[in-house]
Amino acid sequence: MTSSSRTLLILGASGDLTSRLLLPSLGALLARTPDRTVNVRGAGRDEWDEERWRTTVTEAVGTAAAGQVTIRDYTAADVTDPAALGALLATVGPGTVLYFALPPAITRKAVEALRGVDLPDDLVLAMEKPFGDDAASARSLNAALTALVPEDRIFRVDHFLGRSMILNLLGLRLANRMWDPVWSAEHIESVLIRFDESLALENRAGYYDHAGAMIDMIQSHLLQVLGLVAMEPPATLGERDLRDAKAAALRATHVWRDAPETASHRARYTAGTVDGKDIPSYVDEEGVDPDRGTETLAEVVFEVANERWAGVPFVLRSGKALPAKRSEVVVTFRPVRHLPAGLSHAPRDGGRLTFALGPDRMTLGVHVTSGDEPFDLREEDLVAEMGQGQQRSYEEVLDELLDGDVTLSVRADEAEDCWRILQPLRDAWAAGTVPLQDYPAGTAGPDGWPSTVDPAAVAEAAVTAS
Repeated sequence: MTSSSRTLLILGASGDLTSRLLLPSLGALLARTPDRTVNVRGAGRDEWDEERWRTTVTEAVGTAAAGQVTIRDYTAADVTDPAALGALLATVGPGTVLYFALPPAITRKAVEALRGVDLPDDLVLAMEKPFGDDAASARSLNAALTALVPEDRIFRVDHFLGRSMILNLLGLRLANRMWDPVWSAEHIESVLIRFDESLALENRAGYYDHAGAMIDMIQSHLLQVLGLVAMEPPATLGERDLRDAKAAALRATHVWRDAPETASHRARYTAGTVDGKDIPSYVDEEGVDPDRGTETLAEVVFEVANERWAGVPFVLRSGKALPAKRSEVVVTFRPVRHLPAGLSHAPRDGGRLTFALGPDRMTLGVHVTSGDEPFDLREEDLVAEMGQGQQRSYEEVLDELLDGDVTLSVRADEAEDCWRILQPLRDAWAAGTVPLQDYPAGTAGPDGWPSTVDPAAVAEAAVTAS
């Protein structure tokens, strides 16, 4: 944390991301860090006057942090025009973060427009995912970025990595000796990383209908979580050590048995009800192209092919219009080698460790004997509440960004590897070898999907199929 003042210059300042997420998160961050001040500047296509910009910032930031925010100018400009960007950047002073709050395609054009523009030595560039459309375009974007500023001043925002759940996961795994000897294929049967949403499309067709569940969540957020779960313990939690460890795990990751046809499922919601609210079929949502075949639920099994994890299925799942929000990492341990005769109701696993988000909670599921029937086994949960965590997902991101700490951002090689990992799936889905199934909104997924019943069963199904 730093007490020095920074300038946050937002490109796309008149857009929804700025008013709905960035500025409210900035206000929440400043309210809990009273020694920090921020100058806020904006630029965008909309012809806003000073009063509208000032009103937008003031209302979004809130009264608690009003004294820590200095509202500077708003410039109406085409941020993909080199002349306009050059004129804007000529007014930038030291300690500035340039935030691309723009659609990915516009961000790429704005980055290209920065070529030849004089940039301050300490300028930080921050942008939203997805980073490119595939491995080749990600490499091209990364080359353009590193031609402007060093890698340690490029912040590829993955707000999922700012979640306190991830930091809690690191602390629990790395600071407790009980996990060290069992954190491997010898003792772990499967890992499930799930992000289920009860929300449906919510007017996001412009982006989501081109991305779908796999690119929206698995390609970026969930593969990053996989990297943190599977990585070797780093020497430090410094930027280089942590990201080196995560990147090494991602380099070892591939689709289970290299068989997308058996290691993946995809589906799309039809009309149904979620929390008493009627949800139309995805294909009837405004802005959706039914012929595009966009999935709203994706489930993929991966393997981290190294000495620690070979043979362990990592199941990544995310979808919309499901019965409830469920964000968690579930580590299922292998059954014990020997269960003494006389104990009844033998468990199918050796216990489960679950990290849940919002509220943050760790649950250790263990098998114990019953008080009434002393030789009957039953499951009990040992629960540790870790609090609500950050209520705004961008609050932690902005905290790191304003400090210039890129530790939990996505490094160039990670962004490229995530596309490489998913390419066989994209090819198989495009070829139609993985059918697009249906599920009614408000249900857990299509009939027969194993993980709708048991988080370890989909991994078992993938092993059997291969």
